[in-house]
Amino acid sequence: MSSDEPTGATLSYRRILEQEMENALKEINRPAKGVFLSGISAGLNVSFGALFMGMALSYAGGFSSSLVEQGVLAALSSVGFVFVILGQTELFTAHTTMAVIPVLDGRATLRELLGLWGVVYVSNLVGCALFAGLIAGLGPALGVVQPSAFGTIAQAVVPYPWWVILLSGVVAGWLMGLATWLVAASLDAISRVVLVLLTTAAIGFGPFHHALLGSTEMLAAMFLGQGVTPAQFATVLAWTTIGNVVGGGVFVALLNYGHVALAGEKVDVDFDPETEMND
Repeated sequence: MSSDEPTGATLSYRRILEQEMENALKEINRPAKGVFLSGISAGLNVSFGALFMGMALSYAGGFSSSLVEQGVLAALSSVGFVFVILGQTELFTAHTTMAVIPVLDGRATLRELLGLWGVVYVSNLVGCALFAGLIAGLGPALGVVQPSAFGTIAQAVVPYPWWVILLSGVVAGWLMGLATWLVAASLDAISRVVLVLLTTAAIGFGPFHHALLGSTEMLAAMFLGQGVTPAQFATVLAWTTIGNVVGGGVFVALLNYGHVALAGEKVDVDFDPETEMND
């Protein structure tokens, strides 16, 4: 353990960077089949947030205000992220932060980064599509989800110009990167849960565009005949993905790596209370 690591509830920023780099290099060197299976699991697990939102809208029959509605949906959407992050499965929007760090440090190549991103991204989308199909088939049949609920959810992310989706995706990627970084800083499970809930609930509260959770929402709406076309899905997904990459890669990975790399040498200060009092 690093000598500059504190004994409190969080790690030093140098140790956070080391831990994120170690985790990223482990995944970069992991067999692609293992990463792919983990990515499918993450896509499935994060999609529980979409299911819970659809159930809330179906059961509630209306909310007292838009603030209450957004607060409830944001809290429910964050549960899926807790499942993913604490379950340590591979989510693309976590790797837009974590896997960039060893590339910045010269310990991995851009080709290796893009290879990892490709496997995780495709497998996440497969998981999301499978879960959206489950929602479309089981939800209405079981009476827990009304098709119109996913029409409402989809309309919160689809009808925007490309630049709005892009910038919204930047914010979501930024928040997701912060969640990854802050979880790495925490030493106990309770702190991690709280931090994940706070940061990812902010994504749902917007709602800001997240490539994977949004994919489940849009695909479920499309499968349920709620007005989302394949072209709309592809367009929103493309701009959201770019925004997520920029948000996590630039505003978290690059800036945090830069401030740690330029922190300077550790300064040791010897303090003797008796000597100071005599002086």
